[in-house]
Amino acid sequence: MRTLILAGLLATAPAFAADAPLSGEEAALKAHVAYLASDALRGREAGTPDYDKAAAYVAERLRAAGLEPGAKGGWFQPVPLVVAKPAGEPVMTLTGAGPARTLVFGTDYTLRSTPAGASIDLSAPVVFAGYGVVDPALGLDDYRGLDVRGKIVAMFYSGPKGPPSEVAAHLGNRADRARTAAARGALGVVFIESSQSRGIIPVSAIHRNWDARAVTWAGPDGRPRDGGAPTLAVMSWEGAAKLFAGSALNWTDILAADTAGRAVPTGALAATLATRQAFALTRLPSSNVVGLLRGSDPKLRGEYVVLSGHLDHIGVTRPVNGDAINNGAMDNAIGIASMIEVARRFQAEGRRPRRSILFVAVTAEEKGLIGSDYFATYPTVSKSSVVANVNLDMPILTYRFRDLVAFGADRSAIGPVVATAARAQGFALVRDPEPEQASFVRTDHYSFVRQGVPSVSLVPGPGGEGAAATARFLQTNYHKPGDQIDQPIDWTAGVNFVRVNHAIARALADAPDRPRWVKGDYFGTLYKGPMAR
Repeated sequence: MRTLILAGLLATAPAFAADAPLSGEEAALKAHVAYLASDALRGREAGTPDYDKAAAYVAERLRAAGLEPGAKGGWFQPVPLVVAKPAGEPVMTLTGAGPARTLVFGTDYTLRSTPAGASIDLSAPVVFAGYGVVDPALGLDDYRGLDVRGKIVAMFYSGPKGPPSEVAAHLGNRADRARTAAARGALGVVFIESSQSRGIIPVSAIHRNWDARAVTWAGPDGRPRDGGAPTLAVMSWEGAAKLFAGSALNWTDILAADTAGRAVPTGALAATLATRQAFALTRLPSSNVVGLLRGSDPKLRGEYVVLSGHLDHIGVTRPVNGDAINNGAMDNAIGIASMIEVARRFQAEGRRPRRSILFVAVTAEEKGLIGSDYFATYPTVSKSSVVANVNLDMPILTYRFRDLVAFGADRSAIGPVVATAARAQGFALVRDPEPEQASFVRTDHYSFVRQGVPSVSLVPGPGGEGAAATARFLQTNYHKPGDQIDQPIDWTAGVNFVRVNHAIARALADAPDRPRWVKGDYFGTLYKGPMAR
């Protein structure tokens, strides 16, 4: 889920009449949300029977809208989930510079599990690799001159400062950096809180959920997705001071360089780190729901536009005012409801698009974009035939929006298509009002981007009451039991959102050419997508 930090905009009530009679389209949209966000589905957590009931509902609604099964003859693409949960507190010690020291769990370090195996029993020297980033296009190589074979790599928790926010967030992807470390022979990684991460989520906050389950998918061969070198710890500044003690690299100087955005020194540390950790591993079945609207053009129907949204939410958690069910009405029952209603609009038109369209409700987004990553990696059609993705994730519809934001619109030819479709419906397409949140890399369409597919994620914009409504939702209901259907949802705005997405899907599917990345775009270049000439 895209994560936004908004404050100070919490006034004003919605300007629509909440008790006005609903049109047929509004009532249909509300009915989908009422079921998907009901207490009976207990928050639709991936890997539970509650999620499976929601998936069955979506499949039936897509069938009723005239779609065909899109998962190689069925409605459900199996997504095997691999789950790791700590089986007790870890032990971590340092040797090599003075007497052996046991690091204090919860103060010096905490866990952020990765499903790397049932146990870790490891002792190895430590090398500090700055941010652990290698990017030839940007001239970055934090491993230059370092030998990390058979060693543990320590690096900052966040990525480097300086690049544009979306690129910086991409560079900070911890799984990618763990894979980079593994590719260079590292046995494990330790993340150290940076000046950035300490201000957003310090180790003390991460530690509150140290025993949370970590989730990934298993591929068709049954093996868990490559997560790179196992993450051994997230270390506080206090722990880092102990880790660097006795080394030629001075922790105070390194932290100062990180804070100032200067080049960070790297090199071998004096310490050898030893740790013992145990995990309970389980496998849970889940699925993506896939419906197909087959195209009409013999030359283009073998290409696919993907309309996606995540069906899962966070399930049952600690009670808030006696309510422990996180219903996820806005996040993302209403996005899935919108997708269903887009399919119904195609059915009502009676005119098939030229290209085929896949309607995909993905699982385990809340676990880290798991379901979309699986689908984008193992699509139910040939990977090269997927030409575009439009993702619907948490449209906040408690107000009558007047503009829209499409994350990634400026990176590919999808942007002008979205702008034209929005304008035809009476809405402006505006720039992301919070670019520092890097929402482009934090929603399911990013999984398609990583496969080179031009992609956007569409949400109502900040105009009018939008900024205040968004801030109000994020403060009071986001990932909380209050995200229920009894919020003041503007169903007319919901229908408007459906109409815009239908127009976008129609335009992309009927266009003579597939969309391409803007020439020289960072992500289009990195993932070798089709580029404008």
